[in-house]
Amino acid sequence: MNEQNQTEETGQGTPWERKVLEQLSMAAVTEQRRSRRWSNFFKLAFLTYLIVILVMFSVEDDALESVKPANHSAIVDLTGIIAPGEEADADKIVGALRDAFEDNRTQGVILRLNSPGGSPVQASYIYREIQRLREKYPDIPLYAVIVDLCASACYYIASSADKIYANENSLVGSIGVLIDSFGFVGLMEKIGVERRLLTAGEHKGILDPFSPAKPEETDYVKTVLAELHDQFISAVKQGRGERIKDDPILFSGLFWSGIRGKELGLVDDFSSSSDVARDVIGEENLKDFTSKRNLLDQLADRLGLSIARGLIPSSQGLRYR
Repeated sequence: MNEQNQTEETGQGTPWERKVLEQLSMAAVTEQRRSRRWSNFFKLAFLTYLIVILVMFSVEDDALESVKPANHSAIVDLTGIIAPGEEADADKIVGALRDAFEDNRTQGVILRLNSPGGSPVQASYIYREIQRLREKYPDIPLYAVIVDLCASACYYIASSADKIYANENSLVGSIGVLIDSFGFVGLMEKIGVERRLLTAGEHKGILDPFSPAKPEETDYVKTVLAELHDQFISAVKQGRGERIKDDPILFSGLFWSGIRGKELGLVDDFSSSSDVARDVIGEENLKDFTSKRNLLDQLADRLGLSIARGLIPSSQGLRYR
C-alpha cells in the first residue's frame, strides 16, 4: 500500500498505466499523420482540379479563336466635349487609334463621332495623328461615321478621314471659332460695387467681365479668332480636297442636316458604322478599341472636376463651335 502511494506520488504510475499512456500517445501521433496526409491529398486534388479547369478554358479559348474571323474592322468612339480630362480627351482618342492601326488583324478603322466640338488644340492633336497613321499604314483606311452630331472641332477631326459617312438626320458643320464671356459692369453700377483690378501688363485684364470692354482689345481678340478660323478652314480644305464646295457659307459657322451636308461636300454618303464595316471595309466583324474608364475613375474625375469648378469659376472659354 505504501509502495502504491509512493508510486502515485512520484507520478510514474503502474506498468499498465504507462502502457495505456504510450498507446494513447501513439494513437494521437498516428491521427496527426493521417490528418496531414488527408490535408495534403485534398490540397493536391484541388490544385489538380484548378490545373484541369485552366487547361480546359485554354483549349476552349483556342477553339473559339479558331472559329472566329481572323480579321476585323476596328472601331473607336469619340463622344462628348473634346477637351482634356473628358471622354474625348485627345490622349485617349490617339491611344485608341494607335492600338487599332497597330493590330495586324485590322482591315479598316471606323471613327464613330458624336460631339458638339471643343478645344482647337485637342482637335488638332487628333487630326495630325490621324494623318500620321494613315501615312504609316497606307493599306488601312479610316472612315468617319457621324451619329447625331459632328460640329466644329468634331468636324475638324472628321475631315482627316478617307471618307465621311452620316445619317440623313445628322447635324454637321459649324466651322467657326468663338470665345464667350459676360459683362457685369452695368449691374455693378446699379448695386454700387466698385471693380479694383490691378495688373502688371497693359492688357493683362483683357476680357475681364467686370470691366468695360475696350475697343482695341475687342479688335485684338477678333484678330486671334480669325487666325484660328483660318487654320480650321485650311485643315478642312486639306482633308476634304475637291469634294468640298467652294462656297463661303461653309465657313460661316452654320450647321446643316446630313442631306444638305452631302450636297455641300461635307459628307460623302449615308451609312452606319456596321454598314461601313460590312459594305465598305468588307469585314463585318467589329472590334472596339475605344478607351474605357472604370466606374471609380469616372466618379473620382467627376468629383475632382466639380470641386475645381466650385473653387475656380470660369467666365470665358475658347473653342470651336
